[in-house]
Amino acid sequence: MNPSQTKRTSKFLSLVLRHQPDTIGIELDSAGWVAVDELLAAINRHSNNIHLDRKSLEDLVNSNDKQRFEFDKPRSSIRARQGHSVDVELGYQPATPPETLVHGTPRKFVAAIRQTGLKKMKRHHVHLHTDLKTANAVGARRGDSVILTIRAGDMHRQGFEFFETENGVWLTDFVPAEFIDNDSAA
Repeated sequence: MNPSQTKRTSKFLSLVLRHQPDTIGIELDSAGWVAVDELLAAINRHSNNIHLDRKSLEDLVNSNDKQRFEFDKPRSSIRARQGHSVDVELGYQPATPPETLVHGTPRKFVAAIRQTGLKKMKRHHVHLHTDLKTANAVGARRGDSVILTIRAGDMHRQGFEFFETENGVWLTDFVPAEFIDNDSAA
């Protein structure tokens, strides 16, 4: 696949594995998994411009810069690691976060976040990161990126739960404004 096809296919996989599996007539199980063979058949049946075989899917999953997708151990099922708006229980166990995490967001949202905190909106969790590069890439998707520093250690000590995904994304339900420190242009 060329880079343009890879990006388009990755976005399409995110759509069906995180938000709208019914777009191609699949159903995710309670933990977000779908059989690889079922996914491939549905994509190839419903999409006019995306066609995948198992090798192409494995290459896409392995080369995805944010490692958004994962296979189960026998590599017979696939799911998105986080970011779902459909009802799934990913099974992540609570974990102790580092003292600080970062969140990238477009500048136009900073004033509202400073007032009300970081909300998960339609997703299952707020996504936080340990590295500035990833946070900046997330924030830059919809405008001029600003990096917010989150006092995750303080939040955790006050009872907020955190979960860490296999690809290093930290998840929490909500970040109150009082735990958000400096913001800086990325």
